[in-house]
Amino acid sequence: MEEEKEWWVYIVVCSDGSMYTGITTGLERRIAEHNDSKKGGKYTRNRRPVNLVYSEILPDRSAASKREYYIKKLSRIGKLKLIDL
Repeated sequence: MEEEKEWWVYIVVCSDGSMYTGITTGLERRIAEHNDSKKGGKYTRNRRPVNLVYSEILPDRSAASKREYYIKKLSRIGKLKLIDL
């Protein structure tokens, strides 16, 4: 049976001040991809560098996707409040 992976939901602030929310199984790798490779999200590619401002670990992809959806629906003010927790 395949080993269970930890999933992360994260928020980065882009160089233009906008925020990007995503999920991954490798947080450090994913932030490096956003900043240094073509594998970074299309949205962040022209807004480098990005700075990680929030992350939380979840037990599986389903939970991470649900949390990502919730965060993406928040207003900018809501996201800023979440980051300050």
